[in-house]
Amino acid sequence: MGGLRCLDGSALAVVPVAARDRRGLAFEVTLELRRDGDLFGRVGERCGYFLGDLARRLAAARADDSPQALVWPDPDDRFPDPAGGRWISGPGTGSEPELFAFRYRDRGDLAGTGELRCSVRTSAAWVGPHRSPEGRWRLARRAVVEAWGAGGRGVRAVLTAGQLAEFLTDLLAEADRLGPTVGHN
Repeated sequence: MGGLRCLDGSALAVVPVAARDRRGLAFEVTLELRRDGDLFGRVGERCGYFLGDLARRLAAARADDSPQALVWPDPDDRFPDPAGGRWISGPGTGSEPELFAFRYRDRGDLAGTGELRCSVRTSAAWVGPHRSPEGRWRLARRAVVEAWGAGGRGVRAVLTAGQLAEFLTDLLAEADRLGPTVGHN
């Protein structure tokens, strides 16, 4: 199970639940969101493939020979470009690309059943004496994971690229335990 510590101090557990075929064999996952142990929402019908793809793209972006490494020296600031490559990463791009967005489980669910999304945000902090030419801007990128529960309440966690990679690794490992093909789709 993937777990996150949210900015409000709560714990968000993201638990993969097997989607099964007619024979009862697990072939994909849906995610159950639990906030401080209580059911918070269900999202992402058949989202294992997308999570696995993101984990692979994140690992490639964090590598020292990646295109992102040329712009972002710190591996914790390196995130993959969105699928399809329509966004170029780098300082000053001004956009907050979305790495994933999972909403209600299936067509029969109400829109308020839950949401889990992750976007990349860039922040700037001045390093050095205030109003001094010896200072410089320090740019940092972080993954912002937001979850909305069925009751309309939301929580947020902010992660480095390394922390997001660890979260995805834990989540996919749990999905693999549900069935032999779940995490490898």
